[in-house]
Amino acid sequence: MLKNYFKIAWRNLKKDKSLFFLNSSGLAIGIASCLMISLYVWDELSYEQSFDNADRIARVVLRGNVNGEELKEAMVAAPVAKSFKADFPQVKNATRLSMVYNPQVQYKNTSYEELKAAFVDPNFFEIFHLNFLKGNPETALENRNSIVLTASEAKKYFGTGNPIGKRVYFQDIEEALEVTAVLEDLPQNTHLQFDVFIPMQHNTRSTSNSWVTSGFATYLELQPETDLAQLEAQIPALLEKYIGDQVKQAIGISYEEFQQNNKLGLFLQPLTDIHLHSDFSPNTELSPTGDIKYVYIFSAIALFMLLIACVNFMNLATATATKRSREVGIRKVLGSAKKQLITQFLTESILTTTFATLLAIGIIVLLLPAFNTLAGKELALLDFISVQNVLLLVVFIMGISLFAGAYPAFVLSGFKPLAAITNKITRSGRSTSLRSGMVIFQFVISASLILATIVVYKQMQFIQHKKLGYEKGQVIVLRDAYKMGSERVNAYKEELLQNPGIASISRSAFVPAGETDNHLRGIFKNNTYLRKFFFYDVDEQYIPTLGLELIEGRNFSTELKNESDKVILNEQAAKILGLGENPIGATFERAADTENERLTVIGIIKDFHFKSLHSEIDPLVLAYNPYGGLIVKTKNADVAGVLDFAEEKWATFNPEQAFTYSFLEDSFEETYRKEEKKGVILSIFTMLTIFVACLGLFGLITFATEQRFKEIGIRKVLGASVTEIVGLLAKDFIKLVAIAFLIAFPIGYYLMQKWLQDFAYRVDLELGQFVLAACITLFIAMATISFKSIKAALQNPTQSLKTE
Repeated sequence: MLKNYFKIAWRNLKKDKSLFFLNSSGLAIGIASCLMISLYVWDELSYEQSFDNADRIARVVLRGNVNGEELKEAMVAAPVAKSFKADFPQVKNATRLSMVYNPQVQYKNTSYEELKAAFVDPNFFEIFHLNFLKGNPETALENRNSIVLTASEAKKYFGTGNPIGKRVYFQDIEEALEVTAVLEDLPQNTHLQFDVFIPMQHNTRSTSNSWVTSGFATYLELQPETDLAQLEAQIPALLEKYIGDQVKQAIGISYEEFQQNNKLGLFLQPLTDIHLHSDFSPNTELSPTGDIKYVYIFSAIALFMLLIACVNFMNLATATATKRSREVGIRKVLGSAKKQLITQFLTESILTTTFATLLAIGIIVLLLPAFNTLAGKELALLDFISVQNVLLLVVFIMGISLFAGAYPAFVLSGFKPLAAITNKITRSGRSTSLRSGMVIFQFVISASLILATIVVYKQMQFIQHKKLGYEKGQVIVLRDAYKMGSERVNAYKEELLQNPGIASISRSAFVPAGETDNHLRGIFKNNTYLRKFFFYDVDEQYIPTLGLELIEGRNFSTELKNESDKVILNEQAAKILGLGENPIGATFERAADTENERLTVIGIIKDFHFKSLHSEIDPLVLAYNPYGGLIVKTKNADVAGVLDFAEEKWATFNPEQAFTYSFLEDSFEETYRKEEKKGVILSIFTMLTIFVACLGLFGLITFATEQRFKEIGIRKVLGASVTEIVGLLAKDFIKLVAIAFLIAFPIGYYLMQKWLQDFAYRVDLELGQFVLAACITLFIAMATISFKSIKAALQNPTQSLKTE
């Protein structure tokens, strides 16, 4: 019996190839989109799950508000780990990690720079259970002069040989370290993306007892069944115990007085929340984080794509019911039970869905590499092939088949035999309303996604063209120049200035876009603590090289002595310090280890965006202290020639290291690459959603023209024009699209307002954006409707009337 069901189902599907194509292609695109986005969502949600004790690990983070300055830092002070371990029995173990910036390893006269290194406590591998290929995790970091490498990093240095016992020179600490263990490469779905681990003893700040300076990612392994909220409730007492005297010494008031006017505290963040639920300062995160909002957005798109595909299936199946009416009537007269008819129609649904799923898997295989490039992932379909996932796919197919096919099956099997045989099926208002509701639903989603795509595009354009307050074009950054030593850097700089294509060169490790140093220092005025300011250590060429605007006072000068206690402020810093209309010559204090340093203002620069446009402009202080790499401003000349010249001179001054550079403009664009890629993904799935919706609309207009085939012929004989007939067929569908706008745009407005809130500087939602979205949606709908309706209107009316 089952074989017969499938045989008849296959015959019916082959008989109406156009309907089968519409249903299967729409379902295939919907299923492919849903499955591909599901792979992305699964990967995002799987972060840190590779650690078997992930549910018992928490990161200690800092949150607070001090004199209007909002603090969100993922790193805390050095003594936090040992204090938590000592004071809280719920803490089984505590460990720390701090990053090594721009690390360099040398082995047999070869330098390796493209690596990520971290200082970690010896018990780090007791909390994070990584897979050791060689060596003992319990003793790997006991020795001060030990180093642990990942497998790929070890292969880079030693090839296929055994690395254990071999020594490499770690330039940052100027010591030779012995390889004691080799790890399997860390998985991609963890924020701990490091290649090299060395003992924390090499970080000179790790033994500090200061609670007012940070720099250490601190992790706690909690006892089983520990209540995180209850443990957090005990942290304020611990802070008062350890930080009270230091606050009194640093800012001159008691801890109780400080907390009355400010809010500052340590909190616990579950390890599995770090990737998707972090809002901390990017320079305190170990690696770029994700965003739970995009998981929600793409999950919703996946669900809507699948729903639209299923809705199309239901819509077309019920709309074309008259084609099957005689078949149903004859089957009933011959004794077929309603249950058998339902089974028959569901079998056709299963065949269509199975074919669509196989087609969807083929689409995923073809497009997954491109999707990985856009999403910054390394997803592989083979990684998801397992007995469990195959069974889930079977359940998925059956679920879609039942969802998409159940309603049409019950409708078709419910026809009365006599009415079905005579082809006099009465169309109920409920059936028509259902199809209308489905069309509205599809175009609500389509119009909302078109609006979202327009707003994302506008915001990205706004970012690209916003005046930043500095010149990013024609600027080359040589970050690694500092590694050749201070004297050689200065000599190299003088050599470069001989090139006529170079306008100016500044020596500084502080760059307004891309990788940069960051110094935050406490600020006092009249012995009263204000807040932290950013400090950029620069030279006298920094302002002209970046094209900053000096609006008051003077720049630094090499001709003047004692510039080390002189500073230049941005407008925001001057405002917070309350310097008024005469800021030049004003003084304030910078927090130092022993006695606060008094600084004198010699100039004010116009505010410029030295951080992402996601954030407001912070107070900034330029201090005279040249160090770090070089920032080169070129003239409108041959940039490639300048780079060749710079590389040639580099080989003379620093033959041990490779010449590396970056363009400041590229670094700026990289800051927003994530949003741009998400915008591209959104655009692609928007187009796919519209395409699937149009397939359904095309099917319905096809059915409508068939239903009114004779009416169209009669109207043409009576003198109706092609335009009138097209309008007759289109008007009902256009009404539905218009109703969709009324639902879609309030939803789109709310969602895009939420998305834009992530940017401190953003475009406004304007009427023009909604009008454009409406016009695009209406144009697509009209194009779909017109294609079939014009064809019907141009047909010879005798073909529809000859049977009368």
